[in-house]
Amino acid sequence: MQALTIFLVDDHKLFREGLKLLLNSMPFVSQVVEASDGEEFLKILDNPKPGLIFMDISMPGIDGIETTRRALALQPDLKIIALSMFADEDYYTRMINAGAKGFMLKNSGIQDVEECIRNVAAGHNYFSPEILSSILRNISKKVKPAKPGELSDREIEILYRICQGLSNQEIADLLRISKRTVDKHRENLLLKTDSKNTAGMVMFAIRNGIVEV
Repeated sequence: MQALTIFLVDDHKLFREGLKLLLNSMPFVSQVVEASDGEEFLKILDNPKPGLIFMDISMPGIDGIETTRRALALQPDLKIIALSMFADEDYYTRMINAGAKGFMLKNSGIQDVEECIRNVAAGHNYFSPEILSSILRNISKKVKPAKPGELSDREIEILYRICQGLSNQEIADLLRISKRTVDKHRENLLLKTDSKNTAGMVMFAIRNGIVEV
């Protein structure tokens, strides 16, 4: 992995120092730049250019959601990971819609942090396992996708069932098709949604109005 400059945006100094210490121990991190709030981050956004950004959601002044929107309006290719103490569905839905590439709980372990960085740096999405479980439990209904035509009706149906947390065999039984057919649809969905895993497909489904949480 190419050496990364990581920005850490959080109003709690103790948390920043702890995460900075952790990040600096990783061989693929070249520099950690700190900002105590959204305004400070936006002022230093270009100096240096961030490879990845950890963004606290709840901050005084401009919160992480609005900061994410403003930052991506300036630099659409930014890779932002939301940070939160809680797996709150309103938080992660709003951050996803604002353009975040991932969502991590602040009590995550070092392996989760490293996996998150590797996934997002490679262009994929990431949810903390607890958040992904919460999303899968709270998928409420299927709605008309925002980009019809890119996925077939069958692919949309299978994606919706994946977002409900069903296994390939459970989807096959529900739709009365073979598991092999579901396996193939899942492979196609990973390609069409440019996802590496279930988290990426769930994020695609939320962004494009295929599911609601």
